[in-house]
Amino acid sequence: MKILAITQARYGSTRLPAKILKEVNGQSLLEIHLRRILQARSIDKLKIATTDEEGSVYIVQVADKVGVEYFKGSVDDVLSRFYGTAEPEHPDYVIRLTSDCPLIDPSVIDDIVDFATSHDYDYVRTDPACFPDGLDTEVMKFQALEKAFKKANLTSEREHVTPYIWKNGTAEGRDLFKTFYFQNKEGVFNASDYRITLDEPEDFQVLSALIDRLGTGRYWKEYIDYLLSHPELKSVNSKFGYNEGYDKSLKNDKEIK
Repeated sequence: MKILAITQARYGSTRLPAKILKEVNGQSLLEIHLRRILQARSIDKLKIATTDEEGSVYIVQVADKVGVEYFKGSVDDVLSRFYGTAEPEHPDYVIRLTSDCPLIDPSVIDDIVDFATSHDYDYVRTDPACFPDGLDTEVMKFQALEKAFKKANLTSEREHVTPYIWKNGTAEGRDLFKTFYFQNKEGVFNASDYRITLDEPEDFQVLSALIDRLGTGRYWKEYIDYLLSHPELKSVNSKFGYNEGYDKSLKNDKEIK
């Protein structure tokens, strides 16, 4: 069984330009992200799905430094870019990650891969009601990704890769896909209350503090525990909601002909 991890990474960002290339203690957040993913035992290969933007040269430099392959594709049709990254590898399962999650946790990746493969699910993801924003992990069969690539016809489905799958799935597989939302083992955390993602300048302030004080090798719960014990840091970016980018896409959604 071949399991391919793909992380989306692009240079452009409306709210925080070149955000994943920002550095903490001499290391870019993209490099931290990649090295944490590579600690997952379940992954056979990691690739970056980046874009044809001029600034992608800097992402490629980080990829080369870490020893990770990359694929360049569409800026807006991210589903096409993601599929183009996966298809040449002929994987059985694909893990979707995003580079705005520098503290992604390898143990969470392994837990979800183990669950998806042992229960024969088409798609399993972190439950946003139980994990802090910034640990987003999705595992899917390659056939599910391929079906989405061929069938998805809304701009929101193309931009955010997996909506076609989870909108057409149930735990019993009564629809097109057998899907599941995976809950954490450490007790319930509301994603709207705990934020270790990177979209806003305030997010970078929080992540910089966490990395500077705890380093880059901790289990995700340790970062959350630090925020719990330091409410003044937690409050820095707490005003931002979960998945605001997808909500914005829905407001401008249209069918692709």
